[in-house]
Amino acid sequence: MCEQFIARAGEPFRLDALWPLAERLERYGLAGFGWGASWVGSDGRLHTHRDVRAFRDDPARDEVGANETTVALVHLRRPSRLSTLQLPDTQPFEDPAGRFAFSHNGDLRDFRAARARYRKAGRIHGRADSEVGQRWLEDAWSDAEPVAHLLGALHDEFGGEANLAVLARDGTTHHYAGNPQNPVFTFRLGAIGIAATAIYSIDRSVFRYCAPGATERAMVRLHTTVELDAAGRPTEAARPSRR
Repeated sequence: MCEQFIARAGEPFRLDALWPLAERLERYGLAGFGWGASWVGSDGRLHTHRDVRAFRDDPARDEVGANETTVALVHLRRPSRLSTLQLPDTQPFEDPAGRFAFSHNGDLRDFRAARARYRKAGRIHGRADSEVGQRWLEDAWSDAEPVAHLLGALHDEFGGEANLAVLARDGTTHHYAGNPQNPVFTFRLGAIGIAATAIYSIDRSVFRYCAPGATERAMVRLHTTVELDAAGRPTEAARPSRR
């Protein structure tokens, strides 16, 4: 029952401008078992903070919130298996080559065979299915292929009900909607564009409880990816199947 969102704006903002949304998504989405954030810094590099404590309990959130950026990815964790409560399973995951950060909400059904291969290669450090999706994406990543294609292909590969989010080093942000139990919505909070999961409520209650001041509200169609453009406006890309 994780929650996650991507954010982008035309002008730099402090990360803590997103903290009221993060706090409410954690509270009403029944998360609170670890959290993390990734953003692109003024140096043009990806930066990531992760902690096994709840967002509300992490004393570093104020320091993290002081960072300025134009793009961010935030993940608030509530794992299906509480035995995975450890830092290696805390998200977002960051690509070892620094190309992207990735997070996942839901389940990847057919992950076990791939997990065994990655573990044999010494590439698995945690216990959760999400890390398997991260390793697959590391191998599949190509600057020549749109991120929307890669996220659709990842869902094709493993199945299940999965929302997938990516923040790329080039500042692009992407959110794939593949979990019908937790819809994805796009909206604006002032100058910041958001694509966020919906506290496992198959209606628009996320706006009542988590983002009451949101404007330009829309639901992302199932099995599609939205990218937030340089101004934070959503653009929908079709989900191509590789099968």
